[in-house]
Amino acid sequence: MIELKGIKKIYQMGGEPLEVLRGVDLSVKEGEFVAIMGPSGSGKSTLMHILGLLDRPSSGSYKLFGREISELDDVELSYLRARIIGFVFQQFNLLPRITAADNVALPQIYLGEKARPAEAGKYLAQVGLGDRAGHKPNQLSGGQQQRVAIARSLVNAPKIIFADEPTGNLASDQSSEIMAIFRKLNDQGITVIIVTHEPEIAAWADRVIKVKDGLVVEDLVKKAPLKKETDGHLRIPRSFFLSWLEVSENMASSINSIISNKTRSFLTMLGIIIGVGALIAMLAVGTGAQRAIEKQMSSLGTNLLAVIPGNRSQGGMSLGRGAVSRLTLADAKALARSVSNVTRTDSNVQGSAQLVYGPRNYRSRVTGVTAVYPSMRAAEPYYGRFFSEDENTQLRKVALLGQTVVTQLFGAEDPVGKSIKINRKNFTVIGVLPMKGAAGFQDQDDTVIVPLNTAMKILLGKQYVDSIWVEVSDYKLMPAVQDEIKALMRKRHGVPAYKEDDVSLMNMADLQSMLTGTIKTFSTLLGIIAGISLMVGGIGIMNIMLVSVSERTKEIGLRKAIGATRRAVLLQFLIEAVIISVIGGLLGIIAGAGSSILLSRISGWAVYISPFSVALAFGFSATVGVVFGFWPAKKASLLSPIDALRYE
Repeated sequence: MIELKGIKKIYQMGGEPLEVLRGVDLSVKEGEFVAIMGPSGSGKSTLMHILGLLDRPSSGSYKLFGREISELDDVELSYLRARIIGFVFQQFNLLPRITAADNVALPQIYLGEKARPAEAGKYLAQVGLGDRAGHKPNQLSGGQQQRVAIARSLVNAPKIIFADEPTGNLASDQSSEIMAIFRKLNDQGITVIIVTHEPEIAAWADRVIKVKDGLVVEDLVKKAPLKKETDGHLRIPRSFFLSWLEVSENMASSINSIISNKTRSFLTMLGIIIGVGALIAMLAVGTGAQRAIEKQMSSLGTNLLAVIPGNRSQGGMSLGRGAVSRLTLADAKALARSVSNVTRTDSNVQGSAQLVYGPRNYRSRVTGVTAVYPSMRAAEPYYGRFFSEDENTQLRKVALLGQTVVTQLFGAEDPVGKSIKINRKNFTVIGVLPMKGAAGFQDQDDTVIVPLNTAMKILLGKQYVDSIWVEVSDYKLMPAVQDEIKALMRKRHGVPAYKEDDVSLMNMADLQSMLTGTIKTFSTLLGIIAGISLMVGGIGIMNIMLVSVSERTKEIGLRKAIGATRRAVLLQFLIEAVIISVIGGLLGIIAGAGSSILLSRISGWAVYISPFSVALAFGFSATVGVVFGFWPAKKASLLSPIDALRYE
């Protein structure tokens, strides 16, 4: 069954090689009860660890049921530890957070089987602890804990049980009880190999092997095994892979670890919560601002051009007045008549005026427009009516008020039909303009609209218009129309070829693109800043997971000793990191949405929480958990069983 030839084990101690085993030759038959004895430092425990597949030899051959162990990979060794071998440790190595029955059933998980508490209870009853199945390890005595460890080694019906100093931490009467259990198991046909330095414990065995200075110095057989050696070779199924039962057990273990360290887990989540919340809030502000600008700009229309006297180009866009020139009503008529693809025009003048209604007075902006203004600028009054072209021609003194002006002069009173003074001249209010909100530092609702001719000749005393708005039939034709307008204005105003254009053109579509592009850049910058905080949260997760790996190194060793593969250990710690990230992400979504709404109410900013930003933040938080949890999880999975079990 077991055959060792020339087994050596060399450790590096302070840079110097330390040869613990120096060429051990040994064979064990099925059904034997073997005791390995020797003084401290003789190498007996190292030999036991190699036999139990917890450690690998530096050189030599180890065959188990005819299979060379050095040729097996991690998954195959894990299968052998789970199915063929049962290990009983001197320190018991029970998981403190679960019951005795759950500790016993744990190895079943790593064979892709469902944990069977009833079967675990059967094995507990076999070692005299049938009434202690629901107790946790700290509720049991040392002897009882060792019995639980023995029951755990039996649950998957192993062929061999290894016991390393199984009575080292027990009183003499408890030692006898434990050895009686081993004796009974051997009588049932299970091979038992124990390591001890006590002669009275070795006396229970049928064969005693003495080790000294890394060599077998004596091999005394007191009784031949009753069980006959089988000829069958060891078969390891190729389908021994990670199961959903193992995943669920790892998830439960991760949740228990998080709950048992509530404060630490919350502080770890806090970085994710802040990062996700900040990301959602910043994107909500940026998206809200972008939508508000798009809404305001759409009220002007993307197929509008503003012709303004003067020329001053900045950043590739005409923005203001420069050269001395004048725009007239005749220019507006010429544009509508002579430029192709122009559907209509609207001449405007602007000025400031003092408004008075009863005891209230207010200073606002007055704009003179033509009758086509509401249809061109999406400004149909939501209450009352707009003036007609006849009223414009007849210099009628009628006015439409923005909502801000209505609030300042009339409060809750209906303004339509009332008479107000504009620069000491009586005007009749005929309508209220639709609300358009603020555009930067300018309140678009703080305005008064009057007929163009009335504004020029009665109210503001202007001979020239301040701007001419041109509506193009298709915004795709804007470049050609702009060229035609410039050429026509040069011709009408007699601008020679060597001088620059005397008018500026403002394209609403270009302005909208520029503003929304700026907002997008700003939103991206805010998102990057919030993303950095998520990265900081991820580093916190990595730090905590490294601490968790250090704290639970012995648990890792135990799980590997009873059959956990590297993948299983990797998954367990990765699940823990992802759970922390996901919970932190969900809490961050709530925090981000709440802070966005609060910010909107306090500051009056437009915010919009898009599903994309929520999905982005949540996906990023989960990714952070995977990325930053992978290294600690990988570190845990690469630990050898014996190194992990020896960790202090």
